[in-house]
Amino acid sequence: MATQFPRLALSHRDFIAAQHVFFVATAAATGRVNTSPKGTDSLRVLDSNRIVWRNFTGSGNETAGHLAQINRMTLMWCSFDAQPLILRCYGTAQVLHAGQQGWDAANAAFPPFASARQIFEMTIDLVQTSCGWGVPRMTHEGKRNEADDWAAAQGPAGIRAYWAQANRTTLDGFATGIEAAL
Repeated sequence: MATQFPRLALSHRDFIAAQHVFFVATAAATGRVNTSPKGTDSLRVLDSNRIVWRNFTGSGNETAGHLAQINRMTLMWCSFDAQPLILRCYGTAQVLHAGQQGWDAANAAFPPFASARQIFEMTIDLVQTSCGWGVPRMTHEGKRNEADDWAAAQGPAGIRAYWAQANRTTLDGFATGIEAAL
């Protein structure tokens, strides 16, 4: 049975901190709904109703494009260990692109990463937990290094060239705002 809360409790924050992956979902008024897995050290809980997470260069840029249309977002964590739980945060979000005013201060909350592209700040209006009994148990083997290796090989100019070529629009043609970082 699902339980709803107006904000993150300390137990929710502890659960989030223990997870190795989270999922983000966004959608514009039309077009495709996007759900993406996120990992690495890319998320910070600021307080009981605010979360920031840093997005890295990838094959798409759906979240930024959707938020430019409608600023709603859902974040989800699910436990893959012995204690089953699913936690979702619902709310609205804003995007800060690399190079924009405020980027350096926000980015300083995270370890260095060459292909950091955006930081999203979410204001939570609902937290929901559910049992998670249907989620399989799996073990975490560690971080992947492919994204680090790719970013190092590209260098800053190569990463920005990739943004210009592959991250300007969503699958449905919505502008992502990446031009602010070019």
